[in-house]
Amino acid sequence: MNKTNQFSKNPNFTKRDVDGDSLKRSQCGHCGFIDYQNPKVVIGSAVRHGEKILMCKRAIEPRAGFWTLPAGYMELGETLEDGAKREAWEEACIEIEHDGVLGVFSLPHISQVQVMFRSKLKTERFAAGPESLEVALFSWQNIPWKELAFPSVVWTLAALRQTWNAENFAPMGNPPEGRFGFPLTKPPID
Repeated sequence: MNKTNQFSKNPNFTKRDVDGDSLKRSQCGHCGFIDYQNPKVVIGSAVRHGEKILMCKRAIEPRAGFWTLPAGYMELGETLEDGAKREAWEEACIEIEHDGVLGVFSLPHISQVQVMFRSKLKTERFAAGPESLEVALFSWQNIPWKELAFPSVVWTLAALRQTWNAENFAPMGNPPEGRFGFPLTKPPID
């Protein structure tokens, strides 16, 4: 059990005002320990190979059987770049090279910040890792739009499409249509 769950279920912990903080925090009434709960960081990559995009069909929940980009939780002691490379290896058995940060997306409803890179394959080999049922390269027209796992996959693909030929680009953020604005049933860009 992680510390957050352990402490938040402990009857000694209650939400209270903490000196110097603007938010109520879960604090132990016995020793004063504050259980800070912060968002998780997800890192991943939109991986290009020629005119195609590498995608993974999820073998695990949530959304098993749906298509996504190689991504996952950042681990302690790693950089964003190294974490995205590790996730690409774990999910698609690929080595990648980053072009830059493609997007930073805020998902407060699930307490996540997602940092996605624009990347390219170092070699032509790929295979399904333990968290993937299948790995494939898709042209833009053949992306399985109705089978994408998460709205942030659509947002990342839209950012990739907008920066496809750019040598320099600024990271994109949540789409202007709102937090969950892009539909999952059609491409956001023709």
